[in-house]
Amino acid sequence: MWQFEHKAKTQGYKIIAGVDEAGRGPLAGPVVSAAVILPHDFACIGINDSKKLSEKKRNALFPIIKEKAIAVSTGIASHHEIDEINILQASLLSMKRAVKNLSNPPDFILPDFLLIDGKFPINMDIDQAALIKGDSRSISIAAASIIAKVTRDAIMESLHKTYPQYNFIRHKGYPTKAHKEAILKHGPCPVHRRTFKGVKEVICAQ
Repeated sequence: MWQFEHKAKTQGYKIIAGVDEAGRGPLAGPVVSAAVILPHDFACIGINDSKKLSEKKRNALFPIIKEKAIAVSTGIASHHEIDEINILQASLLSMKRAVKNLSNPPDFILPDFLLIDGKFPINMDIDQAALIKGDSRSISIAAASIIAKVTRDAIMESLHKTYPQYNFIRHKGYPTKAHKEAILKHGPCPVHRRTFKGVKEVICAQ
């Protein structure tokens, strides 16, 4: 899990951030990205792709990463932005915001190398490598995936209080059968993604 961080170090990079997003597939809510810079002596059993971890395990790892990391930040692209520029571009935008936020208080750190989960680089003047399935290959990306997922889940749990009829607290906006049935019954709410299959058809039928 450290091979890409070590390779970047041997190439002369000093501050390496892992970047990942959560929430590309849901029908509602934002996409959330995280950027994490880990110390070279970071040790935490169980760090892996957040999708491979239980909610309980993610929630347990979240404060450990926050405490032990050199820097942690998040970036968000709203459901409006997702509809305006598409989910891929919104995901990359949220990643860019997460990296930029590393240089804000309290960290004031800007990395000189990025490890990005996925196929596409971020539009930033920072050297980077995009790694397919990077969240299961890089410790920094895996840590970022956990931060992003737990942060987004908390947002969806908060939205559940405003829109309880959709049961966001259970499925976090993903296209489960129950969620789709709720959209058909109640119609889309303000945080649903209007351009996504399962939402736009209902809007067109109204």
